[in-house]
Amino acid sequence: MQTRSYRATTPLRYDAIETAGGPVTFATDGEAIREIRLGRRLRDRGRKTPLDRETARQLRDYFHGARTTFDLPIRFAGTRFEEDVWHAVHAIPFGDTFSYSEIAATVGRPRAARAVGNAVGANPLPLFVPCHRVLAMNGRLGGFGCGLDWKRFLLRLEGVAWK
Repeated sequence: MQTRSYRATTPLRYDAIETAGGPVTFATDGEAIREIRLGRRLRDRGRKTPLDRETARQLRDYFHGARTTFDLPIRFAGTRFEEDVWHAVHAIPFGDTFSYSEIAATVGRPRAARAVGNAVGANPLPLFVPCHRVLAMNGRLGGFGCGLDWKRFLLRLEGVAWK
């Protein structure tokens, strides 16, 4: 998966798929995926691009248990710290979890677990930057910007146990 940060005003195209957990909307700028929204359905009426079709295919494969990684271009924009955190979260393998403290240590800020939590909460690309795989230090769920029902659903889908 390619990741690049950017600052651009390219218009976004929205498409959505249905999953067992609910609707999943993704937004592309013609070259990369820029947003994922779990539990929301937004859809443009225009022609689908090859990127739209491939994104929908890979998401369906993931939700049907046939995919553990994504091979799609993504872009995000955040502060340098947020982007460092998102890159670290992006590296968490399917079926594994890290704590906020472990991510803080990974980005060279071992005392910044709370700031990591804020950066994880601002993640515009859940699933592709799998913030559902970040748990509290004690193995508890912690928070999730898309709601704890989604976090539980995604962790179950990946076979992850939590407290």
